Order: sequence, then C-alpha cells, then structure tokens
Amino acid sequence: MNPVLLKPESETGSQVVVQGQRVATVKARDYAKLKPSLMAPVLQSFARLRSAYDLVIVEGAGSPAEVNLRAGDIANMGFARAADVPVVLVGDIDRGGVIAQIVGTQAVLDAADAAMLAGFIINKFRGDPTLFDDGYAFIQARTGWRGFGVVPWFSMAHLLPAEDAQDIASGPGPDGRGAGVTIAALCFSRIANFDDLDPLKAEPGVNLVMVQPGRAIPGAARLVILPGSKSTRGDLAFLRAQGWDVDLAAHIRRGGHVLGICGGYQMLGQSIADPDGIEGPTGETPGLGLLDVHTVMTPDKRLSRVTGRHLASGQLIEGYEIHIGRTSGPDCARPFARIDGRPEGAIHAQGRISGTYLHGMFQSDGFRAAFLAGLGIDAAGRSHSAEVEVTLDLLADHLETHMDVPGLLALAR
Repeated sequence: MNPVLLKPESETGSQVVVQGQRVATVKARDYAKLKPSLMAPVLQSFARLRSAYDLVIVEGAGSPAEVNLRAGDIANMGFARAADVPVVLVGDIDRGGVIAQIVGTQAVLDAADAAMLAGFIINKFRGDPTLFDDGYAFIQARTGWRGFGVVPWFSMAHLLPAEDAQDIASGPGPDGRGAGVTIAALCFSRIANFDDLDPLKAEPGVNLVMVQPGRAIPGAARLVILPGSKSTRGDLAFLRAQGWDVDLAAHIRRGGHVLGICGGYQMLGQSIADPDGIEGPTGETPGLGLLDVHTVMTPDKRLSRVTGRHLASGQLIEGYEIHIGRTSGPDCARPFARIDGRPEGAIHAQGRISGTYLHGMFQSDGFRAAFLAGLGIDAAGRSHSAEVEVTLDLLADHLETHMDVPGLLALAR
C-alpha cells in the first residue's frame, strides 16, 4: 500500500523501503535529496493499480499545506500533479479549527497546486450536522471549492484496525482494572503490526491494556505481549529505559505468561546481532534472556502468507511473516507452531514464555479461542474477520448517506 515506506530506526533516521525492498538508511535531511529519484517507482506502482482496478483512491501523507517540503514531494501535491489526480481535501473537525485549516491550505498553495483541488469533505462531525451549515457555506464561498459532504462521527470505527500508532488506545486505565482478564501489550516507540492485537481487544472476556511509556506493566496481567517493532534493538533499549524488563521479571515470578511476536520474539532471546547494520548501527545487543535463542539480522527479508498449526492446541493458524533476522537455539526444539512442515517459534521449557514470527494469527478464531482457554479465558465464539467486514459495510453505508458519492466518482479521470 506504500510504494515508498519509511521505517524509523532512530529519532533522526529511517530505513527507506521501495516496493517492499530496503534500498537505504538515511537521515531526514538526506532523504530530501533521495526523494526525486523515488517518484518513478511511485508512478509505476500507481500505473499497475490503475490497470488492475476500476477506481484507485490515493491517500496523501501529511498535508498539502507543508509548502516547506513541497520541492521533491512524492506523497501529496507533487504526486497529484505528476499523476494528474484530482484532489479532495478532508478536514478533521474533531480536532478543531477546520475552517482555518481548509481556507489556510488554499492560502499557502501555489496556483498550479491549488488548481488540482476539486473540493473538500468535513469528517468526524459530532452532533447535528446542520449546525455546521454556515461554516460549510463559508468555506465554499471563500475558497470556491465544492463541498462533498459533512460526515458525522462513526461510532463503530474503533472496531476497525488502527491506521497508525497514534490511534492506539491505552485501555481502561494504567492499572489495567477493567472487565475481563487483563492482557498487557507494550507500546514500543517504534511499534509495528499492532493490529495483531485487535481480535483480542474485541473479546469481551479480555481487558487489553496498551502499556504506555512511563507506565508499569499491570500487576494483574495474566499475559504480557511484546509486539512487533520497526527497530528491534532500538525498542529493546526503549523497553529497558521504561523499566519494563524489571516488570517482566516480576510478572514471570508471579506465574504470568509472556508472548513475543516478531521483534518481540527476538527481544526475548539471549542476544540480537546485526553485523551488517541492517536495522541500525552494527553490533550486538544482549536480549532479555527469557528464551534460550539467539537472533542474527540478515539482509534477506521474509515476506509470505502462511498457514500452519499451533502445536499446543492443534488449531489451524493463518497469518503472515514480514521480518528480517534468523532465530535459533535450544528452545526452538519446542516450536510454537509448524508451518509448511517446518518448526516455527520457540517455547521455554516451563511453557509460559513463547515467541513466534507469525503476525495476524489471532484472526484465526479457533486458535484464538484455544490460546485464550490456555490462559483461563473463555472466548466469545465470534468471527473477528466477519465483524470487520460487517463494520466496513456499515461504514460504506454511512459515507454513502452523508457524502456526494456520485459527485466524487465523477471526478475520476
């Protein structure tokens, strides 16, 4: 979905992934020099999508009003101009100041960019939308842009996967007191693939607490999950800086369970070595020592959808792998699952600490029920994937009711 993906490795630098392949690691200032060469693969990806589908909707990144970044832009007006794509500006009224946002955007755009703007949409309106009639008319009169609707707040949006880490909710409270059995997940500074946790969050018998920086892991947690990370060694240092390593040790002494997924799995081992500087500076970092495995980062990246079987329960698992690094060691002799005939993951001898590279596995309803049963939690027996599909249909109906969909479709070139 991102022809050019920036994968943060530090506060000032990111890995640049083009069409799924790592091409460089650069500082923010150096990325600006690299951007002009990236427009070609972006347009190539767009052309491929355009040839395969009836309608392609392109989402910008950031804002078209970031005129200080306009030179070499490949994600907003620069792309729109290069691909000749009409633009509709979406204003988030829930944040406040939406009139100034839209009118101000027009004020700072140059004439050629402004000519690409076909109209605007007001999103996330709470209450009676007619209360914004005067503001809507003001924007149309001031900008000359066409309004395509005011979209009321969609209360079921929380059932859909979060778009980015800023959307992650911490849960009912830092102490984890809420209905159901507490499962705690650590919010790394570079957390990745956090929609792995959505099916657990939707279970009424689970109180999922996203442990924010500066907070302790809840003592009531029955399971602690170390999720994926865009920078495993960087987030391992972040984990220790929060004191979560101390909390994990106490959690295990109390008889608690631990699950590491992808980068979280790598952190649970004895060491993480990156001899080629694939994810950051070269070197080796001691792991948490909770699993007897070692990880070595390698240039090749595993990208595949997988089907396998969870060995403890015998339940089918469907998911995907997207990671660099190879993990091996004595605890791999007790695999978490078997994928295409090969062992996958590792389990500690006492059985309460596990690691796996499998993302998306909790979408598998039978496995999720069996996994939760092992923690003494009764699953609701619902299909998470079906609930997401139903919610998407309801969202589509909601948008069709409140937006000028025929007008939007008429814009498409």
